[in-house]
Amino acid sequence: MEKPRKSVRRKSSSVTIDEVAALAGVSPMTVSRVINGQGKVRDTTRERVMRAVRELDYTPNLAASSLAAAQHTRIALIYTNPSGAYLRELLVGLLRVASSTAIQLVIDYWDDLDAESERKAARKLAKKVDGVILPPPLCDSRAAVTEFVRANVPVVAIASGRFSDDISCVRIDDFQAGREIAEYLIKQGHTRIGCIKGRSDLSASTRRFQGFHAALDEAGIALDSTLVQHGDYTYRSGLKATEKLLAHRRPPSAIFASNDDMAAAAISVAHRRGLDVPRDLSVVGFDDTSAATTVWPELTTIHQPIASMANAAIDVLLRSIRRKDPTTRVLVDQVVPHRLIVRDSVAAPPKRK
Repeated sequence: MEKPRKSVRRKSSSVTIDEVAALAGVSPMTVSRVINGQGKVRDTTRERVMRAVRELDYTPNLAASSLAAAQHTRIALIYTNPSGAYLRELLVGLLRVASSTAIQLVIDYWDDLDAESERKAARKLAKKVDGVILPPPLCDSRAAVTEFVRANVPVVAIASGRFSDDISCVRIDDFQAGREIAEYLIKQGHTRIGCIKGRSDLSASTRRFQGFHAALDEAGIALDSTLVQHGDYTYRSGLKATEKLLAHRRPPSAIFASNDDMAAAAISVAHRRGLDVPRDLSVVGFDDTSAATTVWPELTTIHQPIASMANAAIDVLLRSIRRKDPTTRVLVDQVVPHRLIVRDSVAAPPKRK
């Protein structure tokens, strides 16, 4: 596992694709193929490139080449995300690109629609826009995707845990990220780790839990199903799940929450019960949203470059929209690098008397 980094946010705009290529010992074109998920690249080469990307903290400005073609382009963001922190990060990325171009950003809110209502809303919106961005949880909506594809409207799913043959995706490796943060807890000495899962209808939630489970297996730790609680990525669901975990006759010494909002809730419950974090209970989150640094202690978490992913999504859409052959689609499965961010919410487990 890559050595975790301390929480130091630095601007990577000065790092060029040529520097990444030089460090990886490949051509800039190969780096571009790996980052964009295009073309055939050997697994060993891909791993070398991604290692260089992480080491240099390189975040590609993927939309730059397409901004000139953005005039009069209407791109819709459809949201129903329960995490306000996640949505803010996403909007920052989208608005930054839209404000510097002629892109018209259309924001549509779908309030807990059923499948048929999603289909109707998608058919109506498809007549008004040139492309669509689907963040969680709509990134896994088969009903919406089917209608947009049928209308020949390009779609990019952000943070979907799987790649569909019908749409493009911009995502992190949720399985590997879940495994890495669980491994970090295990290396600190934790063997009894509670888990607050995300929404069951999201593939990314499943992949994060699978990574968590894999880390336990590799360490020879049996998964205790009584230490697994379900959440829906909201703060409130994190409160309920943590109360159940800490009421256990043998409570966990650490909690892995599938997003920062639920992790922040876990810290709140611990404080309310008179527990010190991290001396009595370690807590980790996921996404590295603003919620991770507005709680005390600040959260150890997985950094998902949400704003940059939004930037990349617009780039993919613009390439699809301006394709020369309207009967073909530009389909990209772009996996962007994540990072383990170590802060103050984790310590060695307390000694049991």
